Amino acid sequence: MAVQDIPAIVSRQRQYFETNATRPVDFRIAQLKALKKAMKEMEPELLAALAKDLGKSDFEGYTSEVGFTYEEINHTIDHVADWARPVRVATPLLHQPSSSRIHAQPKGVTLIIGPWNYPFQLLMSPLVGALGAGNTAVLKASEIAPATAAVIAKLVEKTFKPEYVAYVEGGIPETTELLKQRFDHIFFTGSIPVGKIVMRAAAENLTPVTLELGGKSPCFVDKKVDLKVAARRIVWGKFYNAGQTCVAPDYLLVDKAVKADLMTAMKAQIKEFFGEDPQKSPDYGRIVSDRHFDRLVGMVKAGKVAFGGESDKATRYLAPTVLDDATMADKAMEDEIFGPILPVLTVDDVSHALKLAKQRPNPLACYVFTNDSDTEDRIVEELPFGGGCINNALIHLANPNLPFGGVGESGMGAYHGKDSFDVFSHRKGLVKTSTLVDVKLKYPPYAGRLSLIKKFMR
Repeated sequence: MAVQDIPAIVSRQRQYFETNATRPVDFRIAQLKALKKAMKEMEPELLAALAKDLGKSDFEGYTSEVGFTYEEINHTIDHVADWARPVRVATPLLHQPSSSRIHAQPKGVTLIIGPWNYPFQLLMSPLVGALGAGNTAVLKASEIAPATAAVIAKLVEKTFKPEYVAYVEGGIPETTELLKQRFDHIFFTGSIPVGKIVMRAAAENLTPVTLELGGKSPCFVDKKVDLKVAARRIVWGKFYNAGQTCVAPDYLLVDKAVKADLMTAMKAQIKEFFGEDPQKSPDYGRIVSDRHFDRLVGMVKAGKVAFGGESDKATRYLAPTVLDDATMADKAMEDEIFGPILPVLTVDDVSHALKLAKQRPNPLACYVFTNDSDTEDRIVEELPFGGGCINNALIHLANPNLPFGGVGESGMGAYHGKDSFDVFSHRKGLVKTSTLVDVKLKYPPYAGRLSLIKKFMR
């Protein structure tokens, strides 16, 4: 696809949307079922592509990408008829005889830009919301995961008409041209710097945006917790997809009373998960590109390695690595790590942990391992973050009944389940008033009516 073809693609989608073909709920459900059917047929290709791009095992590829999207489709099919139905709301007495309702209206032509770390799920999950809400969509996958991008292109082409769902291949030039077009909503998942570019471009057309970004997500480990369970769940959450997860625990804030025991437990857990040599494990992924590999190795060399640190550039392998005695000034603490490196900072108590975490912009996630309800409440209430878990990691984003999104620099807007439908819908408020009775209280002349109005509006 040539860059100069992009305006025509968007124009055709707008023309198709204006035919109202995408609005009926039965049509939306049929398209979601078609997407699921095509995914089922191409599932082996998808898993093979994810393995090629990121070294994902079939288990990780299925659970975090393919199966995750199946669940999102199923949830939307089951509930979209209810979501799309007008909702009655109360009407103030002053405006009677009237009734009020909210209509969910599709926004129109949408643009969805996906990242490379979960290249299928993080493009398809927003698409489910866009189609469920009755929109058309233009998709742009990351060129950094080329094998998966090629399968997505094939899947979209065989499943949808381009005036309904179109896939744009390419890199920066194509993305730049897309952002020049007028869309009715832009959904972007990626880095904070690129998110700012997307928002600036959207401002030119006053296009609403959803930004799913990232940041350094802290993980606090209290002295009042089962350390073996905490270690298992932290190691799983951190090294899933070789740490290339936007909501991975980015760094640990560990109470000094249990720090040594936690380190021992994490080392044992890494061995249990991935064996003596994780490079030989079929369950451990690889870094997506040479550029990211070099960036991560630089962090390892600049830190104090407690265990791990081994690497092989030829296969882009970087071992599960834990950095000890980290400080907020370390290289690994400058930006989101996005790799299998876990800095460990020692804290005196929860107040100390909060003080350190607040030195960074609002994170996308936060994890708290504690059996003390006061500690839990303090972190949840005092630290702004997108979402998270108590005594677990990552799994909050897999519940379609929870909104998933950031706050501040970690993003704006939320999706998954009903929130995906809402983000791609305009909530149109309507009041319908009977003509059988027409109360004259609101009409001029107003003399003598203020005292009566005050009885209704006070």
